Amino acid sequence: MRFRGNKQFASAVGLVLGLLCAVEAAKVNKHKPWIETTYHGIVTENDDKVILDPPLIALDKDAPLRYAESFEVTLTKEGEICGFRIHGQNVPFEAVVLDKSTGEGVIRAKEKLDCELQKEHTFTIQAYDCGEGPDGANMKKSHKATVHIQVNDINEYSPVFKEKTYKATVIEGKKYDNILKVEAVDADCSFQFSQICSYEIVTPDVPFTIDKDGFIKNTEKLSYGKEHMYKLTVTAYDCGKNRASEDVLVKISIKPTCRTSWQGFNKRTEYEPGTGSLALFPSMHLETCDVPITSVRASIELETNHIGKGCDRDTYSEKSLHKLCGASSGTVELLPAPSSSANWTVGLPTDNGHDSDQVFEFNGTQAIKVPDGLVNANLKEPFTISVWMRHGPGSHDKETILCNSDKTDMNRHHYSLYVHNCRLILLLRQDPSEAENYKPAEFHWKLDQVCDKEWHHYVLNVEFPTVSLFVDGTAFEPFMVTEDYPLHPSKIETQLTVGACWQENSGHDNDTEAAPETTSGGNARMAQFFRGNLAGLIIRSGKLENKKVIDCLYTCKEGLDVQLPEEVASAVKVDFNPNQSSLTVEGDDIGAFDKVMQHISYLNSRQFPTPGIRHLRISTTVKCLNEDACVAVPDAEGYVMVLQPEEPKISLSGIDHFARSAAEFESQEGVTLFPELRIVSTITREMEADAESEAAEGTDDDPTVQETVVSEEIMHNLDSCEVSVVGDELDGEHESLEVDVSQLQQRALEMSSSNLGLVITGVNTMANYEQVLHLIRYKNWHTEALFDRKFKLVCSELNGRYISNDFKVEVNVIHTSNPVEHANNAMVQPNFINPVHHA
Repeated sequence: MRFRGNKQFASAVGLVLGLLCAVEAAKVNKHKPWIETTYHGIVTENDDKVILDPPLIALDKDAPLRYAESFEVTLTKEGEICGFRIHGQNVPFEAVVLDKSTGEGVIRAKEKLDCELQKEHTFTIQAYDCGEGPDGANMKKSHKATVHIQVNDINEYSPVFKEKTYKATVIEGKKYDNILKVEAVDADCSFQFSQICSYEIVTPDVPFTIDKDGFIKNTEKLSYGKEHMYKLTVTAYDCGKNRASEDVLVKISIKPTCRTSWQGFNKRTEYEPGTGSLALFPSMHLETCDVPITSVRASIELETNHIGKGCDRDTYSEKSLHKLCGASSGTVELLPAPSSSANWTVGLPTDNGHDSDQVFEFNGTQAIKVPDGLVNANLKEPFTISVWMRHGPGSHDKETILCNSDKTDMNRHHYSLYVHNCRLILLLRQDPSEAENYKPAEFHWKLDQVCDKEWHHYVLNVEFPTVSLFVDGTAFEPFMVTEDYPLHPSKIETQLTVGACWQENSGHDNDTEAAPETTSGGNARMAQFFRGNLAGLIIRSGKLENKKVIDCLYTCKEGLDVQLPEEVASAVKVDFNPNQSSLTVEGDDIGAFDKVMQHISYLNSRQFPTPGIRHLRISTTVKCLNEDACVAVPDAEGYVMVLQPEEPKISLSGIDHFARSAAEFESQEGVTLFPELRIVSTITREMEADAESEAAEGTDDDPTVQETVVSEEIMHNLDSCEVSVVGDELDGEHESLEVDVSQLQQRALEMSSSNLGLVITGVNTMANYEQVLHLIRYKNWHTEALFDRKFKLVCSELNGRYISNDFKVEVNVIHTSNPVEHANNAMVQPNFINPVHHA
């Protein structure tokens, strides 16, 4: 720069010097920065920027000086704000200068903030300037200001229920204002997001509602019969509309209105045959609902009318049953099971089964003739008629059970047993005698049992002129006895019939359709047909049945039983009916009463009982302080299921083919047919394989492997064995089947024989039958043309319910000129033997 004259130069120099002095003076840092004393800030959890009120600005009186150099403006650093310093422990914030010259700054989060851990932060802050010179000497700090920062919440958490499951129980028939309360919590820190604003039942169509506070109530009266328990799914929402992370299950049980009733009663009870007594009500008790009961009376009924003849009894033939009950000989069975030796019942419909007693049906068109000579009843001697009968209300005509009438010419009924208008009538006409006086001829009993369509057992003990009737073991006197003259002398033979009367076709009987039968000596037919069921019809001549035998015949093999605990025996009274199908329990101590009920059991003493259902009913009456029936106790109904017994397999085995010399057939002893016979009975059980054997054999994944089958030998009785001829019938002139009768009698067995073979009957052990069958001999006096003879043996139990295999024996005749004599042919080794063993 060029200056004109000295004067001008001097002025310029002075100006520059003045400026330099001013600059030097300005470089001195005289003042501290200034900031507000308090700041309030807000920051959101997911953000780092803090909004402060007031804004963060630091001021300094040492304002920066602007000066010109080479015509440019330069600011000095004195008065600039270089930074902010935060004071406090673990403060998660930092302060940053945005503009040094203006002193403007911000506070921001150094890390992610969690409102749930700390909602507010308080710390102090200072501002400091840049000091003097390039090295920032003489730096000045402001005072410390307090900063309050609030962390704002975001709705990051969902509601969570306090309990995993909620349960409540209500009584049916009531509406509740509050059944239970569910409660959810929210972990958010703010009031808005941590509050539960509403609850909701998610399960549709349920009679419940829930309010915003979580209280559940029912919208209608609940019924235990309709639903025992309701399961509801409930959710919750916070005020930020976040739904609960997991819904909660609410179980509301419906308790029935307390009613006086039996509790703990199992409707179905299974009875395993052969297990003895089975408790029917082991956990049962009477719920009294706190009613002041003074006495209780309960009747327990076991319904067995549909089983056999009213209940489960042994199904042996009636003749065998009489013998088992102690009746001596003389019993003639008029309705035996059809067999080769008793074939007159073949045409009658039966119950088509052997599980229970075999009964015969008479539909008003059927009757049978009893073979001549089977019954030799002398009416001058005592005799007994016994029969099982089921009969309902029928027509007003006579219905004959048993009738003995003239075969031809005349139409006289010598004796008969019939029903008429629900009466049981015995007609008994006396034979001709010297005194032609009136004598008792008809005995009438008016009985409800005759027409109630149920099975009943009738026994008539006849010892003229007295007749005693027992129905189900109970004696009944006739309400009327009519008299008549004795019959006129006659040589006409009589015909014994069952189910109708054989009489002359005179039209003086009921108009029942029947095929007429013509016999020599006149036109006669059956009349007065019976409609109903009959079984076990017998006549026993010469003796009367005693009460012990009658009770034995009627007694059931199944029934109710109770073993009274000693501590309650005196407090409770128990009464049984005669056949133990019902009992009554009475007492005033409810605890003792419950104990007695818990000891009531079902018992079936048969080895092979009739399977099926037996219904149970408990009828109860209670009395209160006023001696009246104060509350009604509903009947409790259930049933006993008697399971199918394991059926025995009766196996006959032994030598089935041998030869003997002709001389042995013709000898006095004959040939023993079954010298080495064995009778064995087995049952088959299915056993589950044990775990070790399954693992060893690898059967776990093999679907073809069956359960292990085990055969087990058992012991039981037999009631019949029949030896029949295979091929031509026996010719009585030169051959016979024989057995030692004394050996039969020792074992209480009987034998009947015909040209078809022989039948041994009577209830006895398999061992005794085996011994008797060993004694059966075949004899033939003319063996010249005989080369072989074949026989078949079949044994059975329970009147044909269980039948053995057919064991066939073939005996060959050896013709020789030098027969060998044996002292004991049963011990001789046969010429050839072919043993057969049936598993």
